[in-house]
Amino acid sequence: MHGQIESKTTDVEQRLRHEIAAVTRLLVSERILGYSGHVSARLPNRDAILIQPIHHSRAEMRPEYLLVCDMDGRMIEGPKGERPPSEIYIHTELYKARADVNAIAHYHHDLTTTFSLVEDVPLRPIKNHAVRWTSGIPIHPDPDHVDTQEQGRALAGTLGLHHALVIRAHGEVVVAETLPALLMDCIHFTENAEALYHASLLGRVAALTADELSRFGQTLKRTKHSIKLWTYYVGRGQTDGLLPKDWGSYLKIKDSRSW
Repeated sequence: MHGQIESKTTDVEQRLRHEIAAVTRLLVSERILGYSGHVSARLPNRDAILIQPIHHSRAEMRPEYLLVCDMDGRMIEGPKGERPPSEIYIHTELYKARADVNAIAHYHHDLTTTFSLVEDVPLRPIKNHAVRWTSGIPIHPDPDHVDTQEQGRALAGTLGLHHALVIRAHGEVVVAETLPALLMDCIHFTENAEALYHASLLGRVAALTADELSRFGQTLKRTKHSIKLWTYYVGRGQTDGLLPKDWGSYLKIKDSRSW
C-alpha cells in the first residue's frame, strides 16, 4: 500500500504535491521527461520547495514521495533514507533569483538539445504559442551536471529574465508561474523545437515575424489557455489510467484567480 501524506501538510501543499506528480507523469507520457529530470514547486509562505527524490521512477511518481527541501538544497521533510536529486541547485538558485517563478522543470529532450550542438541554427520561436520565448532562448555554455550552488547561480545568470534555456549538450530548463502553466510551457516549448527542426528539412524556414508574434501575444489569454491544456491532459491521463482517479479533487482547477 502506498504511504499517506502526513496530515500536517496544508491543503495548498497537498494540491502542489498532486500537481507535481501529475505533471511528472504527463511529461513522461509525452516523451518529454525520461528516466532523468525533475519538476519542482515553490512552497508558499515557506523558504522551501517540493521536489522528487533522486531514485524514484518519474513514470510512477506519487505525491507522498516528494521531499521538502530548503533553499540550500537540504532535505528538511521526507521519507527516511531519501535524498534530493543532485541537480537540485537548478531549482533552488532559480527560485532565489526569480520571485516570479513558482514552478520549474528540468528535462532532457534530445531533439531540442540538438539545437545547442550546431552553429548558426538557433532555437527560436516559430509557432504562435512560442510567443512565451520571444525575449530569447539562451544556451547555457557549461554542459556539466548542475550539482553545486555555484553552478546553479551561473545557470540562473544565463536564464536572466527569460523563461527557458537549453544547457549545451545536456537538456532544458523551463520556468513558469504555476504547475499547470509549466505543463503547458513544456509542451509548447517542445512543439516549437520539433516544428523548427522539421520545417528546416523541408526548406527555408519562414518563422512568424516579431510583429506577428507581438499581435498574437496581445490576444493570448495565458491563464485561460493553460487551464484548457491542463483540463485536457489531466482528463486524458485519468481516462487512460495514467493518473489515479483519487487524485481528481486535487487536480481540478476551482478558481484561476488563486493563481
